[in-house]
Amino acid sequence: MSQSPIALHGREYLAIPGPSVMPDAVLRAMHRAAPNIYEGALVEMAAGIVPDLRAVARTSGHVAMYIGNGHAAWEAALANTIAPGDLVLVPATGRFGHGWADMAQGLGAETQIIDFGKSSPVDPGRVVDALRADTAHRIKAVLAVHVDTSTSIRNDIRALRDVLDAEGHPALLMADCIASLGCDRFEMDAWGVDVMVTGCQKGLMVPPGMAFVFFNDKAAEVRTAMPRVSRYWDWTPRANPQEFYQYWNGTAPTHHLHGLRVALDMIHDEGIEAIWARHDVLARAIWAACDRWAEGGALAMNVADPAHRSTAVTALRLPSPQGTALRRWVERNLGLTLGIGLGMATPGDPAADAFFRLGHMGHVNGQMVLGLLGGIEAGLTALDVPKGAGAVEAAAAVIAAG
Repeated sequence: MSQSPIALHGREYLAIPGPSVMPDAVLRAMHRAAPNIYEGALVEMAAGIVPDLRAVARTSGHVAMYIGNGHAAWEAALANTIAPGDLVLVPATGRFGHGWADMAQGLGAETQIIDFGKSSPVDPGRVVDALRADTAHRIKAVLAVHVDTSTSIRNDIRALRDVLDAEGHPALLMADCIASLGCDRFEMDAWGVDVMVTGCQKGLMVPPGMAFVFFNDKAAEVRTAMPRVSRYWDWTPRANPQEFYQYWNGTAPTHHLHGLRVALDMIHDEGIEAIWARHDVLARAIWAACDRWAEGGALAMNVADPAHRSTAVTALRLPSPQGTALRRWVERNLGLTLGIGLGMATPGDPAADAFFRLGHMGHVNGQMVLGLLGGIEAGLTALDVPKGAGAVEAAAAVIAAG
């Protein structure tokens, strides 16, 4: 794709829902020679990372770290808790709910999927019906995605714990927070989550390559009763290492650890409550702009109710093929990259060209969001897409009000 001359200089902006924008301080920390992996600074640094990860997740539980992406975290969580033939319940609100279910099937589990479509959150009432029907307690876990990046739906994880407790069902509550941790409010212990998975490349602001599984004592007991867990996926030595290599079952992701150390320092310097508030303001600014554009009749947000939208990602649509045309125009002419639509249409369906997403997670501030929105305004104008007026002004007003 050839670029316009005005896009050839200056810093490009990757406004996709992961990998997120990487802070310069993180990249500087990673730009170093390979360290000693047996003793010294790296070994000493690693022990402090675990309690700081716990603080971000709001848990006093256990943490297992893996070299891998979010899919690795999915498999690690399942490998330690779900045996072949076990049944898991999956309330799905997008591609990633179905993806976690598929991962469970690949490990020999049976899956019961409740599909809530692509624009609505989980309805706890339908989960109640499934749990009540499970009189033999065959369901061993509920796999819930907190924020499904494909649809930008944010689900009420605490409500699922309330349902499980009210029904007296012993299933584990497992939450995918790959897109939400460090962006949307998440309280692992207060919300009664037994297992949580995430990756390093979104709210944690580190290049892709590390995955984390958080688990409580109830989940640890389930692991102990498992007939077999592979040496690699076993979270027990990773969460309770006697030697440094056991954190990783081998060589550590040395440079990622240096980046993660800086990212965690940045998170704790700002404070997790302040981070949640920042994401909320910036998301509301984006939604205000989208509401104005939508007055032209072409653009629509995927999730109608703001209470069910993630503050880390916004899924949008235009009449096909204008979604793809907009992405290509802003990338070629402005150096601005928007996220593709994901899982909203079948491969090869022309309708897929209607959808796109905005990532506003992690290392993002007001001027970046206003620049993003100004870029979209330019693209919509260049492509003659009908739109309402005053979008950027509406966003600016939200940011000004704080």
